[in-house]
Amino acid sequence: MTHAYSELYLSDAQKTLGAMFDYAVHDCNHNIDWFVELFLKSGYAKRFETGNPSVVGGMSGIELARNITYSVYNQELFIEAVQPMDKTPDYWAGWALASYQWSRGYRFEDIFQKVKMSEIVRMYHPYHEMDIRHFYDAMDEKMSRIQGETKLKKIREAAGLSQNELAVKSGVSLRSIQMYEQRNNDIDKAQGHTLYKLSVALGCEVEDLLETPMK
Repeated sequence: MTHAYSELYLSDAQKTLGAMFDYAVHDCNHNIDWFVELFLKSGYAKRFETGNPSVVGGMSGIELARNITYSVYNQELFIEAVQPMDKTPDYWAGWALASYQWSRGYRFEDIFQKVKMSEIVRMYHPYHEMDIRHFYDAMDEKMSRIQGETKLKKIREAAGLSQNELAVKSGVSLRSIQMYEQRNNDIDKAQGHTLYKLSVALGCEVEDLLETPMK
């Protein structure tokens, strides 16, 4: 697969994400799953996963955490970093996550929908002593968990549309919508024009409808 950025920058990206979570948890006393919500809401997660050079290699993890906080709350974060980094489970979790995201091409949003950051931290034992590929395998297994309702169904219901109403509005057949929502057909393999018509009708992005969107 094509990666979002060169492997030359991966080491910097890992250090940045590891230091960001270490600083957020140990110096700022934030709950790590709560900080993940800030990471996503700020837009920096998307900039990171798409390889924006100013994010993956142009700032430290501490600077990234401060920029995230300022982006969401419009407040400067002046807490000094006093904890030693690169030794904590939180640092390792960020470091390993950056590598996994780069390797697989998932959006951070989709990773966190299936695996909480606190769950990744708990993987520190025993995976921090193993080859990173063992971590990849464990994450792949977690990502393959079948979630209850499809994203299409959740978004459709949030929009207040019945399956029939969505069919009329989008021009996609009712049977196709039913098959996608029942997982009898894989929406990730749907034709581009079908996904586009559904996304327009639902007012969302195409990638929001995919169960496991890849870059």
